[in-house]
Amino acid sequence: MWCEPYKTGSLLTVKLTPRASQNAILGVEEEWLRVALTAPPVDGKANEAARRFLADRLDVSRVAVTLVSGQTNRLKRFAIADLSPSLAQERLIGKS
Repeated sequence: MWCEPYKTGSLLTVKLTPRASQNAILGVEEEWLRVALTAPPVDGKANEAARRFLADRLDVSRVAVTLVSGQTNRLKRFAIADLSPSLAQERLIGKS
């Protein structure tokens, strides 16, 4: 599952596509949320862009979004503080 309960919030598994033409959610697969970002995968730029993008889409502050794993991989896990998995899914992909 790409969105699951974690501590007081949610844990998202995200597969990033850096250097895309625009920032966008490309879709959902069983195990991850596919996200395209314009940022390059160097010097943590894609990680920070993903953090900002997720915070914006989830309507939470940037400090609520923490990279838990995948610092140098395309597959990353982000913790979202104080946001339920169902609300996170709704804000990211709409009602399912």
